[in-house]
Amino acid sequence: MYDQIAVNKFKSFAMVGVFVLLVLAVGWAFGYATDWGPGGLVLALIVSFAMAWGSYWYSDRIVLSMSKARPVDRETEPYLVNIIEGLSIAAGLPVPKAYVIDDPAPNAFATGRNPQNAAIAVTRGLMEKLDRLELEGVVAHELAHVKNYDTLVQTMTAVLAGTVVLLSDWMIRSFWWGSARRRGGSQGGGQGGGQAQAIFMLIGVALAILAPLFAALIQMAISRKREYLADANGALLTRYPPGLAGALRKIAGDHEKLSVANKATEALYIYNPLRDYGGGLNALFNTHPPIDERIRRLEAM
Repeated sequence: MYDQIAVNKFKSFAMVGVFVLLVLAVGWAFGYATDWGPGGLVLALIVSFAMAWGSYWYSDRIVLSMSKARPVDRETEPYLVNIIEGLSIAAGLPVPKAYVIDDPAPNAFATGRNPQNAAIAVTRGLMEKLDRLELEGVVAHELAHVKNYDTLVQTMTAVLAGTVVLLSDWMIRSFWWGSARRRGGSQGGGQGGGQAQAIFMLIGVALAILAPLFAALIQMAISRKREYLADANGALLTRYPPGLAGALRKIAGDHEKLSVANKATEALYIYNPLRDYGGGLNALFNTHPPIDERIRRLEAM
């Protein structure tokens, strides 16, 4: 379990580092291809940060409302609240608010900008179809997301992805309207300068087109690594990996469709409620790692 935690932490931070390098590369190309210079990168970072910061502060309320989750307490749902309280004490975390989604499909998610403002929402189907050990495994997984500040990681990657998209869009527009800076002639030193100008412009065009795709792939990869990390942390908290493995097997094998799920919220759930997109290249765009691999890792602990 400790090995899994260490490996997934390292891979998460490594991919964030690659993300930062991608942003810098796009910023360099943008500055070279336009008259904005470094100011374009700074402006894109500010705009992306402002948009992500707003979602960071209010996303929990928005997501809970979109998911039609209702708050519950010890009197209305003593079984669920007892599990959340017990595992929160074991994890050394403030007790998150408990929510229930009245839907027969088994699933759950955690939200909140920090452990002090966290919430865990589970569906009615999850409570009815899982035994106590399996439900504890799911709750422990969601508490791991809270403890690992995965909401903050998602916000950070959203800022980076938004910056890449903005810079790429601005670059394409500048090329389209003919406002890209030309560095031939007197600045480029004749034919050699013109060739260098053309090469850098081609690099800029390629980055403008491909960078948003790379940003999406890295964002999805980070999301998958955080799921593996939450699985390992959740197993460490309960000291019983088969509980979470059994829960994942039941959730994946259930054919009920979660009616409140959509593309905006799919990444939050313990299992993608819209199901996997398939193998091969399509798997690169999954928000969650393959369920069979998650179960295999848990059973190997």
